[in-house]
Amino acid sequence: MTVSITSKEDELPEREKFNRLRLIRSENVGPVTYHSLIRFFGSVSSALDRANELAARGGSKRSIVLASVESVELEWEKTLQLGAAFVAEGEAFYPDLLGHIHDQPPILTIMGNGDIFQKDIIGIIGSRNASVAGKTLTQRFASELGDLGFAIASGLARGIDTCAHVASLKHGTVAVFAGGIDIIYPPENRKLTTDITENGILFTEMPLGWKPRARDFPRRNRLVSGISKSVIVIEAAKRSGSLITARLAMEQNRDVFAVPGSPLDPRAEGTNQLIKNGAYLALDATEIADITSGEKMIRDSLQKSLFETSDAYFPSEWEPVDDIPNKDRDKIVNALGPTPVLIDMIVRMTEVDLASVQLALIELDLAGRLERHAGGRVSLV
Repeated sequence: MTVSITSKEDELPEREKFNRLRLIRSENVGPVTYHSLIRFFGSVSSALDRANELAARGGSKRSIVLASVESVELEWEKTLQLGAAFVAEGEAFYPDLLGHIHDQPPILTIMGNGDIFQKDIIGIIGSRNASVAGKTLTQRFASELGDLGFAIASGLARGIDTCAHVASLKHGTVAVFAGGIDIIYPPENRKLTTDITENGILFTEMPLGWKPRARDFPRRNRLVSGISKSVIVIEAAKRSGSLITARLAMEQNRDVFAVPGSPLDPRAEGTNQLIKNGAYLALDATEIADITSGEKMIRDSLQKSLFETSDAYFPSEWEPVDDIPNKDRDKIVNALGPTPVLIDMIVRMTEVDLASVQLALIELDLAGRLERHAGGRVSLV
């Protein structure tokens, strides 16, 4: 399997991409912290130089583990040997829509035909324990939307995801991994991943060799919705991971479609609730395509029912600061607890400026004391 990517004028110098990979592979550095570090310090090298200083301010009792040059060189070499490649944010083969979510991955590992990212993409997700009717409808939607020019994205899981990939192989499909690009999950989809690379793409933000944990699947879900213009939910139980993806899709300003089902079928409980809250009724591929290609129409009722966001999580303009007074840092830490709160609520409660709050959160994050939640909420670990 190889990556079909030709050289582009906007490709980053290899050393810059290497340094970005090193920063995102460092301990306690996720996408939000990565981008915040760059905003505060202006460059990857400065962020790497000052990461341990900030972690100490945040209460870390030891130096955090920065990814070594040797470990990144090894991952780089093995990735290329596998036939995959790294694509950085801002490069030609980095998905445009993904670059506009608040926690976009700075580096993707991709394998397959990168040109698929030039197509409009629709995500199809649903139950792992899918019914025959759900699988049949998935195949129909995926095939017909492919005929209409769309690529189909999903998460390679059993059930609906697998059906969506198989039905869209001819036109192009995108499989998003929760683990490393070399970790096929579920294992029975190994042949399918080989088929996908012929006219589609596999991609992940996770390191080579990373075995997915439960917490990695919601992270994967935000990428499925992040690369998609719309998301279709076909069968989802009341507490389904597909509903997490639907919520993330709305947070990312995507249209959400749901397939109705019998009130007696637990697999329809989640999709029926989405429709009740204002999701588009998914009945016809042409109608889905028309809405997806048309003007964006956010359903306020669905948006409000599925998530609440923080204005401070999507700040407009503020000037970074280099340090903050200890009294302000103490106020921010004391305002936090195990219950997730919005960042702008912290700003209002502490009366500390946004830039200082953001810097304190980076310090806590690097120290391993902060957990970030959907919609801009944060809590202490």
